[in-house]
Order: sequence, then structure tokens, then C-alpha cells
Amino acid sequence: MRITVDIEDEIITDAMELTGEKNKSPAIAKAVEQYVKRMRAKEFGKRLREGFYDYPSTNSEIEALEII
Repeated sequence: MRITVDIEDEIITDAMELTGEKNKSPAIAKAVEQYVKRMRAKEFGKRLREGFYDYPSTNSEIEALEII
């Protein structure tokens, strides 16, 4: 999808440096992708801590299964 956004030059430069990309568009795409992944992982962790998911087995029981 093509969009137009105003982003400060310093932020673009930092994004290119941090992502290792040499062009603006791939750097921004990679930065946004990583941000979304981190936010999804954060939400998943929050849900785990709040007991949203019900895991009937204990950690010891799972380890005893020795599933490879």
C-alpha cells in the first residue's frame, strides 16, 4: 500500500540505521512491521498474565511429556 506521511529527517535516518536498510521505504516498512510484532507479543504476554488462556497442564507435566 502506498501512503504519504510526514516524518522528520532525523527519525528516517535513525530508522534506516537501525533497520540496516539503505532506502527510506523499506526502512519504514521494516520498522512498522517490528513495532506491530512487539505490540502483539506485549498483548499476548499481558493476556497470559491475566489468565486469559487456560492451560490445563502444569509446566512439570508438559516437560515430562518429552515432546521433541
